[in-house]
This record gives sequence, C-alpha cells and structure tokens, in this order.
Amino acid sequence: MENISVSIVVPVCNVENYLKECMDSILNQSLQNIEIICVDDGSTDHSLSILRSYEKKDKRVKVITKANSGYGNTMNVGMEQAKGKYIGIVESDDYIDSKMFERLYDTAETYEADIVKSDHYIFSTKNGKNKSQYQWVCPLEYYNRVLNAEICPEIYTFTMMNWTGIYRTDFVKSNQIKHNETPGASFQDNGFWYQVISLAKKIVFINEAFYYYRQDNPNSSINNKKKVYCICDEYKFMTDFLNSHTELGEEYHKRFFEKKFFNYMNSYKRIADEYKLEFLETIRDEFQTDLKDPLLKTGAIDPWVYKQVNRIIDSPKLFYIENELWEYREEYDRVHEKLMKIRNSEEFKKGIRIKKILGMKM
Repeated sequence: MENISVSIVVPVCNVENYLKECMDSILNQSLQNIEIICVDDGSTDHSLSILRSYEKKDKRVKVITKANSGYGNTMNVGMEQAKGKYIGIVESDDYIDSKMFERLYDTAETYEADIVKSDHYIFSTKNGKNKSQYQWVCPLEYYNRVLNAEICPEIYTFTMMNWTGIYRTDFVKSNQIKHNETPGASFQDNGFWYQVISLAKKIVFINEAFYYYRQDNPNSSINNKKKVYCICDEYKFMTDFLNSHTELGEEYHKRFFEKKFFNYMNSYKRIADEYKLEFLETIRDEFQTDLKDPLLKTGAIDPWVYKQVNRIIDSPKLFYIENELWEYREEYDRVHEKLMKIRNSEEFKKGIRIKKILGMKM
C-alpha cells in the first residue's frame, strides 16, 4: 500500500472475547486508506488465530508476533512499523465508530496538526447489551482551536486517553517518542501522552466521540490492585524525559508535579488497602526529592496540592488514618442520605400506614 493516511496500531494480549468486535469496527472505517498493525504480545488464548483470520481476508491487516514483553514494547514495535501519515491506536478490548479516523484525519489535514484528539465513551456490557456514557476531553472553550502546552499549560489537566487521537508520524519519529518498556508494568500510556503533549506545536481537540472504552475487562491493568508501584516507574520515565529537555521551563515542571500528585492519589485510591501506607511512604520520599527541583517553584504550585503533599511528607501514617476516617465518613453520609430518602418517600410512609392498619409491630 502507498500513501497510507493512518496506521492503526492494535496491541493484543489474551483478548479473544473482545477482539472480533474491535477488528470489525476498524475494518468498517469510512476512511479506507489505512493499515492495521496488530501486535500480538505472546497471547496464550485464541487471539492470534483470530488475527490471522483477519489478515487472510483483508490485505490492510498486518500481524506481528513476539514473546510477551508488556504494553510499552508492544506499542513501540507497532509504531516503528507505521507507514501512514498519522498513527492511531485502538486497544483490542475496545471498539470504534465507523467515522472515527476519517474525522480525525480530515481535521488534522485542515489544521496541519501534530495531534488531533476527540471525546469518547466509556462502556460496559451486561446481558449482551452495552451501556455507555459520554466523556469530554476538555472544557468547551478549547475545542476546534490550535493549542500547545506553551500557550495553554492547562492542557495538562485535559483527559489523557491516547487512543482517542491520531499523531503525525514524522512528529513522533523525529522526536524519538516511545513508550516506556518496563516488563509487566502498567500505565505505560502516561509517558507517551506526556511526551506528545509537551512537544507538539499544534494540538486540536474536537467535540465529537468515536471511541468506546471498555470498563469491564477483568484482565485490564486498572483492575489489578496489586500493581502498586507501576505508576511510580512510569513517572520516573517521565521525569527523565522532562530533565532531558532543558527547554521545558518552570511552568512545565509545575504542571508535571501537579499531574504527578493527582495520578498518585488516583493510584492510592485504586490499590488494595494493605498496600496503601507503604505506597504513601514511598511517594513521600519522591515528593521530598521533587521539591528540591530548582525549576519547581513551590510558590507557584496549587495551594491545595502543596498542602496535601506536605501532609504526606510530614506523616504518611497520619495522612492514611485521616484519609480512611474521611472515606468512612463519606460512606456513612451516602448511606444515611439514601436511608433518609427511603424514609421520606411516599412508598415508605404508605407502608407504615398499612402496618398500623393491620396492627403489625413496627
């Protein structure tokens, strides 16, 4: 194939239950001039045989096999093979709307953009039916504008998802942008996202959703509560990138630190309870080191973030206890609110009246 518009990289590992839905949605794209690079990361189920069947019936499908080495290496292998003007990503347990890559490609060409990203849906399947919810990538005032991190540093607070967009191939390759390749790790999309957002000169967001992001795959890394320090490994990778780009000044360092804090707190909430205190003690040491960064001006950090970071530094154990008490209080308030709604409902009052009439004990 020549003059390929978009190379779509599909990382695959033991997703036989979802793979056909994913592949059918890609092959059904209205943008026909695409290549589909499926990289099988040592699957032990029927995923590879499913890929081979698609490879036989559509010449746009290219299957690469390798020993299991993790998501980061899988994505790098796929992107290295990309021949299209842009690179797209579709996770193999998700699926996409038929217009996705046509709309992204047309927008990228119109704006001569390095990156174009869209909104998406989160969904889960129950009793054979998909239930989806719309997710915005950014506030409305930022759509359909040419942005970058230098003129719009708040871009670091936008939704991170890499697979809602396309990336100009020569931009990715000329900047040597790669995924972290820590074997067996998770969250390796974070580092790729941070690099492209930091280095791109033209980023455009469009207020349309095409991508359906699955929430109910039990094998997804987000559901693995034992992967405690993968996020720390990823932020070490991102820190090395930031420190190697001396042109990225104080505002970049501030935004990086704030993003790191919020992502660490999301991981703290996600991991199993028995790991929480140990995790806090680890990130306490990291935060102490971070605050010594000469390009990180503590007076510029969001005051609430700075306060929480210092709470962790002062006493991880006290932070843990106070946080757990707050969580219990929140849960109590939620349950109490539901109880009061039930007790004040007409159905409940009617039940009380019937019990009184029947002479039943309350």
